[in-house]
Amino acid sequence: MGRAWKTDMTNTVSDAAPPQPPQPIVPGPSREALLGTISAGTGYALWGFSVIFYKQLMGVSPFEVLAHRSVWTVLLLVPAIWLLHRFGLFRAAVKDRKVLGALAMTAALIGSNWFVFIYSINASRVVETSLGYYINPLVSVLIGVLFLSEKLTRPQLAAVALAALGVANMTYALGTLPWISLFLAFSFAAYGYLRKVTPVGPVEGLLVEMLVLLPASLAYLFWLEGSAGTSFMAGDPWTVFLLVMTGPMTAVPLLLFTYGAQRIRLATLGLMQYFAPTIQFLIAVQFYGEHLTQAHLVTFALIWTGLAIFSFDTWRRERELRRLARLGAAKEPL
Repeated sequence: MGRAWKTDMTNTVSDAAPPQPPQPIVPGPSREALLGTISAGTGYALWGFSVIFYKQLMGVSPFEVLAHRSVWTVLLLVPAIWLLHRFGLFRAAVKDRKVLGALAMTAALIGSNWFVFIYSINASRVVETSLGYYINPLVSVLIGVLFLSEKLTRPQLAAVALAALGVANMTYALGTLPWISLFLAFSFAAYGYLRKVTPVGPVEGLLVEMLVLLPASLAYLFWLEGSAGTSFMAGDPWTVFLLVMTGPMTAVPLLLFTYGAQRIRLATLGLMQYFAPTIQFLIAVQFYGEHLTQAHLVTFALIWTGLAIFSFDTWRRERELRRLARLGAAKEPL
């Protein structure tokens, strides 16, 4: 709109006014979409490749890695809040008791999710991790049905049923529930639901969550240093560097995702969310040699089929909504 207005004004006054110096080109919608796609895609890729990063910290206990992740994320986000001029929003979130209470719950959810994620990497169970994040979108659909009174379409129902069959097949073959996959899927879906209904931005919300985890993290690190010693104080420089980098590895993908999510269509974002578990799956099988049983293959085939149905249905419904919106705009009187 602004760009068209500027062009019209330039054409109107060009004969009466001296030539103006060239103005910087404002990115149009297509450029914004491209930047958003690159940003969100990079964020998801970083989440996927984070498996390699945390694999380098196998000698450090998951509890200590989680504690350092909280500490260094706080130290990174505090200046980021100032630079992004979001301190007022952060202060408002802290002063609102309902928001603070909700963020305390999301802090517990994301903290436990991260712990299981780190544990699964240390235990060489990355395939189960990727399975959990593949299931996550379908669990989110179920949460929408249970808590937001959303209705399942037939394709969504088929997708959820196929995922349930996949989990049942894995349970039967292994003789036990794939608890890592289910915990990661349900904890992250619950986290996403609570963050969706909590009126707080992603950056300031993450900072509040990390501040909630910070006292326990510092207490654990001080206790560990006084008993067995921490990897940070006694470790080699490479380990110390990696522990410090857990802060950027937490915050940077989120900032990239947030920037991208504001600039691209929901259907595009929905398809891109499979980047991370796909990267994790390929790394686990191709680089870390995790064994794929027949039960794994059947389970993944069922879930991938369900996700294909789910993604196509999401894309089809969004296209229909855009078509109806265009028709409505065309019918509006000038």
